[in-house]
Amino acid sequence: MAQSPKRISARERIQEAQRREQLAAKRRQRIVVTVSAVVVLALAGGVALAVNGSKKDDKASAASSAGQLVVPANATGPDGTVITYGKADAPHTMEVYEDFRCPVCKHFEAANGQTVKQLTEDGQIKVEFHLAAFLDKNLGGKGSRTALAAAGAALNEGVDKFKAFHDVLYANQPDEREDGFGDVDHILDLAGQVPGLKTDAFVKAVTDKTYAPWAAKVADAFNNSQVTGTPTVKVDGKPINLFAGNATATPEQFTAQVKQAAGLQ
Repeated sequence: MAQSPKRISARERIQEAQRREQLAAKRRQRIVVTVSAVVVLALAGGVALAVNGSKKDDKASAASSAGQLVVPANATGPDGTVITYGKADAPHTMEVYEDFRCPVCKHFEAANGQTVKQLTEDGQIKVEFHLAAFLDKNLGGKGSRTALAAAGAALNEGVDKFKAFHDVLYANQPDEREDGFGDVDHILDLAGQVPGLKTDAFVKAVTDKTYAPWAAKVADAFNNSQVTGTPTVKVDGKPINLFAGNATATPEQFTAQVKQAAGLQ
């Protein structure tokens, strides 16, 4: 049975990301002395982009961030490095680990982003976002960090504003080989798609990079989390399989796994 052009395009995009990451790993092989190679992890027929870089490099990146640390309003978790969406007292927790430049994260968000939101609506599950910036090191540029800092400015405006901006970023994600999110003006243009987000305070925070030091701390928290690739989703600590065969899990498949992990079936 022939597959639709959209399905083929998504699979080919993932395979191309895998090929580039494997080539990048080979180029670095001679200089890497710790387990810090770039690899792509196979997850039941799908793939996740894997983290690379030594802990020393991660700390140096955070230390190089200029300016005073300002934690956005509505941040949660240790040192304000987590974004919680949904009811804070929900009995079950879904952890979502992502990088705004990660193409596989975009496929996950396109397939199940709305489902993630719906699963919070009855108050049984809250979502904790753990955001990364490792693709800036893998591919060069500053798009992951710039988008993450802007997400902090959105979070300061409200959790719902953050979630809407998060969704807009993934819907408009550039090719990961291009550093489109590194352009602040482009980030501000995208923010205009979120009603009520582009306040004077938001624009100033993004332009002045107010939350860049916070973004560095969030990225460091991801690097220290022992999560090995993006996207990764866990429910009450149990990993969720985001892929089925050569495709992203359907909303029905994803929902069934989440409810089983949370004991809601």
